[in-house]
Amino acid sequence: MESLSTAKNESWLPWFLRGILILGFLILLGRLIELQIIKGPYYRSLSEGNRIRKVTIKAPRGRILARGGEVLVDNKKVTRKLVFNSDTGFSKTDDLTAASADELIKETMRYYPLGEKFAHIGGYLGEVNEKEVGRVNPRCPEKGPRKGGDLVGRGGLEEEYECTLSGTDGEELIEVNTLGKKVRVLGRREAIPGKDLKTWISFDLQAKVAESMSGKKGAVIVSDPNGQILALFSAPSFDPNWFIDKRYSGEVAALLTDEDLPLFNRAIGGQFHPGSVFKPVVAVAALSEGAIDENYTFNDPGVITIDKYSYSNWYFTQYGSTEGTIGLRRAIARSTDTFFYKIGELTGIDDLVKWAKKFGFDKETKIDLPGEISGLVPSPEWKKKVKNEIWFLGNTYHVSIGQGDLGVTPIEENQAISAIALGGELCSPKIAAEPKCKNLDIKKDYIEIIKEGMVDACSTGGTGYSFFDFTPQVGCKTGTAETNVDGKTHAWFTVFAPSDFPDIIATVLVERGGEGSKVAGPIAREIFDFWFSKNP
Repeated sequence: MESLSTAKNESWLPWFLRGILILGFLILLGRLIELQIIKGPYYRSLSEGNRIRKVTIKAPRGRILARGGEVLVDNKKVTRKLVFNSDTGFSKTDDLTAASADELIKETMRYYPLGEKFAHIGGYLGEVNEKEVGRVNPRCPEKGPRKGGDLVGRGGLEEEYECTLSGTDGEELIEVNTLGKKVRVLGRREAIPGKDLKTWISFDLQAKVAESMSGKKGAVIVSDPNGQILALFSAPSFDPNWFIDKRYSGEVAALLTDEDLPLFNRAIGGQFHPGSVFKPVVAVAALSEGAIDENYTFNDPGVITIDKYSYSNWYFTQYGSTEGTIGLRRAIARSTDTFFYKIGELTGIDDLVKWAKKFGFDKETKIDLPGEISGLVPSPEWKKKVKNEIWFLGNTYHVSIGQGDLGVTPIEENQAISAIALGGELCSPKIAAEPKCKNLDIKKDYIEIIKEGMVDACSTGGTGYSFFDFTPQVGCKTGTAETNVDGKTHAWFTVFAPSDFPDIIATVLVERGGEGSKVAGPIAREIFDFWFSKNP
């Protein structure tokens, strides 16, 4: 017969076992609900992610066109092999070995037809850096954040007009099998190409200007009087195609260490003593401030001595001769230093600084290229602040002939001479945008006197002998600016034609090249011969 304790044990044990069974069932049910309902979409996306690849379709960049429609910067089609990785990624390679049709993808690659002849205007492309990845371009946020491996404009128009030239990438969804092979295309969003950019550049002239500066170091700017840039070149230059093709990584590395700085745009980023090409601005200041009038004359002594310092004229230094009694027109034509020392003294440094700034020598011209700097117009206040020195009359003499601490960029010089050629309208230079002009309020009579002096400079007896026999008549100014490097001088030449109603202005700088009339003048003549042979 069962005892009472035995009956109690038998009734407790089955219920305990049933509880364990029920608890286990509830745990399994909860886990099933979690996997199927709560985390189902998550695991489903992981599963799909393992077989679906999102392949970026790169948007072609817009082309850069010359004023006549010629292509300055283009795209060329390339075929690449699409390689899917074992994870969820992919890569593209130019190695098409054993590639099947399903693995090939068509893309575009940037191409620069003019190579180094258009490098500093066009710019080049480079991969986004770590700081740029994941960030949007604040000028065009609608194009979304940049991704690793994206190519963006570096320098030139490529950078300045990045938002115009860059497109919006597309995307293709591709299903792959467990071996990473393409199965089918699930969907596609087409890329939106960038927009073309039309410039004022003359295709043939740009190539000619680059050719004329072969083997030299310096810059050339050619424009119309209203500020439209017809050609701009900085020498030495580089081939922007090297930055696109990884086979030229060695050449790119050499550019970065080249002492001649081929990546440096001297036309807008170089500051140089202007020498005598600055004298027309001094003449405007002297006339406008009433320091002299059109009948003012000066008897050239060859050299002016103040205390123990001597300030000579180039003609006296080279040939031991003097110019005699001359007026403003003759002084411009002969580039007589002593004449400009004197009118600079009569005008005073404050008014010289005022007019230099009016002509834009202390600020950027706002040309539509990145990397521009402003010139330096020294003043007594500047010298005291920077050098802790007082201003002397000799400093005024130096500024009056474009020397001393005065520094200008070639684009500033071209802008200033364009203002004189245009009758007092200072126009901001532009390559693709519309130039804007402002009136400097210079009396027309003063402009005409200075233009006549510049015409005489390129006529028999003047310093610009490379244009003595040129037709149509030109106005010009030579410049030979001293430097602190082994007695070498910058060679300048600035010229416009026709002299009465100009339609082309050019400024040539050969860095530490010698005399302006001997070195820069022939380059300007070569450019004008080419231009007027096509535009008689």
